[in-house]
Amino acid sequence: MTPSLNIGKMNYDAYCAECHGVDTAGTNKGPTFLHRIYHPGHHGDRAFFIAPKQGAKAHHWPFGDMEPVDGVTDAQLQKILEYVRAMQKANGIF
Repeated sequence: MTPSLNIGKMNYDAYCAECHGVDTAGTNKGPTFLHRIYHPGHHGDRAFFIAPKQGAKAHHWPFGDMEPVDGVTDAQLQKILEYVRAMQKANGIF
């Protein structure tokens, strides 16, 4: 993993993993990002900035609404996005 992806993983682990799982695999609180629904053609990069900043209404999964994520910056979200997309690519989603 590149240094940039390591930073993305550290940010993902700090802000996202509790609900979206270790290595983006999902939990009982939130969905995996390793699903075709999160393919860039369906959930573009912008969605990965809007949901953490503004929250998101439940629309694909039965986990309930996503609350905004306190304290995450746009720079951190960019690194998180790069990490998520790399994980998707490694798992044939991208």
